[in-house]
Amino acid sequence: MAKLTLNDMDVSGKRVFCRVDYNVPLDEQDGRMVITDETRIRATLPTLEALIEKGARIILAAHLGRPKGERVPGMSLRPVAERLAELLGRPVAFVDDCIGEKAEQTAGALQPGDILLLENVRYHAAEEKNDPEFAAQLAKLADAYVNDAFGAAHRAHASTAGIAAIVAENGGQCGAGLLMQRELQFLGEELESPERPFVVILGGAKVSDKIKVIDRLLEKADTILIGGAMAYTFKLAQSYTVGTSLVEKDKVDVAQQALDKAKEKGVKFLLPTDNTVTESAKVDGKWTFKNERNNPDVNIPDGVEGVDIGPETAATYAAECASAKTVLWNGPMGIFEDPRFAVGTFAVAKAVAEATKNGAKSIIGGGDSVKAINKAGLGEEVTFMSTGGGASLEFLEGKELPGVAALSEK
Repeated sequence: MAKLTLNDMDVSGKRVFCRVDYNVPLDEQDGRMVITDETRIRATLPTLEALIEKGARIILAAHLGRPKGERVPGMSLRPVAERLAELLGRPVAFVDDCIGEKAEQTAGALQPGDILLLENVRYHAAEEKNDPEFAAQLAKLADAYVNDAFGAAHRAHASTAGIAAIVAENGGQCGAGLLMQRELQFLGEELESPERPFVVILGGAKVSDKIKVIDRLLEKADTILIGGAMAYTFKLAQSYTVGTSLVEKDKVDVAQQALDKAKEKGVKFLLPTDNTVTESAKVDGKWTFKNERNNPDVNIPDGVEGVDIGPETAATYAAECASAKTVLWNGPMGIFEDPRFAVGTFAVAKAVAEATKNGAKSIIGGGDSVKAINKAGLGEEVTFMSTGGGASLEFLEGKELPGVAALSEK
């Protein structure tokens, strides 16, 4: 069923409780907390500008970090309020709690177009427990509810699910913000019946993290390209040697089942034919890598670990992307945080960007994939980048997300 969106809602003069994802990285500089990546803040601006234009009285709620019900000063949203005011070019009020008399009074005094950011909802342990009393206290601030925090939509928390149920019971509308709407469109509707050829690129460390996604996408994809450490578990299933590469030996059977299903469905399922390998060791609790080199063979020798796809594989994957009309990418091809092992991931990023330039629809499925394509300087050259990590994966698996399920049907 299609969900109500902000475009369908009448919010003029109403107090709109808007759940956003402001879980941004902070760094202490000269005694104050400074935002080091404001991507998530900027992603909410279209929704906020639409609410302002509609004359809503806007109450923003978000979490930051994992304070576990404690008031941790370094996880305060106050720096976010200051930066948001700069980005919007208008004042953003801030209160040092998300419930209680001060929050209620400040929310009640808002005029149409005014904005209030509440303090970190996770300062209260009741938030993650979806405590009904806490949700009711949040609902006191709201006439209507908008969820624009896709990255938190897979959590049944008070600010993502509990409050929506209460607002709806009170006769208020509950809809998706513009960012949430785009997430549901691209990760849902666009992938339900993708234009073909549909190429899926999956990476990351563990088969166990992605097997449900793989299983679901095997029903729709024409080609699946595998990279990252998860590729070595698939290699093991095919009786290749993997050296000291990260593998899940207890998931070899699961990997084999996916390979069998791909064969049965006629899905091209490609694994790396060459790799960048290195000698790894743990020194003082940290992994170190040395003597990195290309291994041109499908087998990885003893004593070395695969850390990236090789040039032959990168070229093969790029060719598959070039013929695609729809591309979904979730997960890096190697340890891209280290420049020595980012070549394969960046090659894939370039291939996805090139495919987009040639008319393909490209969807980046959140998490490390977004970090990687931004690091490659190509974030502006794809169709859509998801803001969700775990939420993107669960949605791609076909799971119902509590934060989405709580929204009103059209």
